[in-house]
Amino acid sequence: MSHAAAPRQASIDVLRAVAIVLMVVVHFVENLSGWYDGGSGPFEGVHRVWWLPTGFAAPIFALLSGMSYRLWLGVQTQRGLSDETISKRTVRRGLFLIGLGFAFNVLVWLPEDIFNWDILTLIGVGLLVLDVARRMPDWVVGMAAVLIIFVSPAMRVAVDYTAYWQAGYFDYDFTLTDVLLGWLVVGYFPIFPWLAFPLLGHAFAAWLFDGNRSGRLRHIAASGVAGIATALAITATWDALPAVLTGEGGRGWTMFPASTAYCLGTAGTVTLMVAILHQLLDGRRDDWGWLLDWATPLSRHALSMYLLHHVVHVWPLWVWGAVATGETTALWQVAMPPAASLVLAAGFLIGAAFFFHCVDRRRIPSTESLMRWLCD
Repeated sequence: MSHAAAPRQASIDVLRAVAIVLMVVVHFVENLSGWYDGGSGPFEGVHRVWWLPTGFAAPIFALLSGMSYRLWLGVQTQRGLSDETISKRTVRRGLFLIGLGFAFNVLVWLPEDIFNWDILTLIGVGLLVLDVARRMPDWVVGMAAVLIIFVSPAMRVAVDYTAYWQAGYFDYDFTLTDVLLGWLVVGYFPIFPWLAFPLLGHAFAAWLFDGNRSGRLRHIAASGVAGIATALAITATWDALPAVLTGEGGRGWTMFPASTAYCLGTAGTVTLMVAILHQLLDGRRDDWGWLLDWATPLSRHALSMYLLHHVVHVWPLWVWGAVATGETTALWQVAMPPAASLVLAAGFLIGAAFFFHCVDRRRIPSTESLMRWLCD
């Protein structure tokens, strides 16, 4: 989720740390207590915790992966590495994340979910695509991202998206067609439309970290506002829009599927947040030492955090269910009240912050260092 060895930008570190906090809270409460409600689409009739801050962690991670890659590219170029070497390192990193994503699915979510196409496989594929996109003009990359967002609803209609979702979960058969459609359109984080986020991040990074300061902030702020305004307009006129523009599986703002309004609204919000934090924090690390002392270790070890927080709360859930009932998934989403899972999430975040401070001080190997050792 992060690209070590790139120059550290305080804005990216803080925003990625915010995404980690949101991710941990959502996953603890979702997996231990349940959280969806009776709306329309694939989550109809499923319980929801109304205060859960869902929907923003994944877009932040995906968009920042494109920004981090852009910064990483700059470091490789400054070191005098050839284009071929950079491509090899990029491809190895992408394949590492894809392989890690499959292993994660098997070891955490059990073998039947190996092809659920989670965020790790998305970011891995995103790196492979960015190796091609980095040779293109930034405006072409940005337009490709927007096109991906707007063609995705029609693709969901064409493949009958809702047929692959049961009671709020992606349900597929082990066939080549279902596996490929899950990767492209109907999984948790399919290429259409989620690939748009790393592409947008890659293009936006040029505005933020290259060229005139006032000009780049103005451009990215305008893009963020435009994304949010368009999302609001789509949501307000939803009933009047044809299915080819709205797709299937929910109304207005939905994460599963990632609707057009959701993609534009979250992308716009994240870019505005990056612009604001860039103005406040970048180049002023000494003024924000207390904040960065907390955020930087979490950001630097975002990939390890993603893996660790699942292991810490999902594995005990499986063991508890198997021992108590004989069924591994018996306590899934019913293990405890939401307030209790929230307390556990807070405890994990505090412990993880101290743990990764220790990892950095003592230079303990991590998933990120393993990726660098294998791929660079």
